[in-house]
Amino acid sequence: MTRSYGLFQWLGGAVFVGALAFCGYAYLVVWSRPAAFDGRAVVIDGLLFTAFAMHHSVFAREPVKRRLTGLVPEQLLRSVYVWLASLLFITVFAAWQPVGGEVYHVHGWRALIHASIQLGGVVVIAGAVRTIDALELAGIRPHSYRQSLQIVGPYRWVRHPLYFGWLLATFGAAHMTGDRLIFAAISAFYLLIAVPFEERSLIASFGEDYTRYQRLVRWRMLPFVY
Repeated sequence: MTRSYGLFQWLGGAVFVGALAFCGYAYLVVWSRPAAFDGRAVVIDGLLFTAFAMHHSVFAREPVKRRLTGLVPEQLLRSVYVWLASLLFITVFAAWQPVGGEVYHVHGWRALIHASIQLGGVVVIAGAVRTIDALELAGIRPHSYRQSLQIVGPYRWVRHPLYFGWLLATFGAAHMTGDRLIFAAISAFYLLIAVPFEERSLIASFGEDYTRYQRLVRWRMLPFVY
């Protein structure tokens, strides 16, 4: 690997972290500010998230990856994916149209319960990232399937714990504004659609190992529900 390749990958990882920080700032700070409800914004925000989701899904498909290897060095393929996904994610929040409105706002012990749910989601996400590979997730280390599945930690509860943690973190707010609810609902809807396609790719990669895992861990991303 050349030095320029490494620099490109590490910069992509920095943009990835920056995108997550920007997302957290918007969710925790910007979307807590009072504003009048604007239903028209839901359509624009839905289209913004769809653009991000389309890249996230289409780029991840193996036929698309094979075509891109003729344009992008294979060792940079994961990093290019992370670069584009991160920039699109930043665009979603930068161009997000305020939905406004307030669904509920709880205090006291109920707020502590909600905080615990969100914190639990963060813990699940951290456990899932630790089990896979944080550097690979950030595009710093090229993507490569392991010889066998790593069925440990939160992967023993659901097959997609990253998504489970995401649902807990986004739906668990003690102050549920219209922006937070719409973002949580749109992203959850996307995950419901994306998971079956993702599992097809995993079966193609891991074969019988993954089908056994599906029998062992029944739930995809929400225990006892889905």
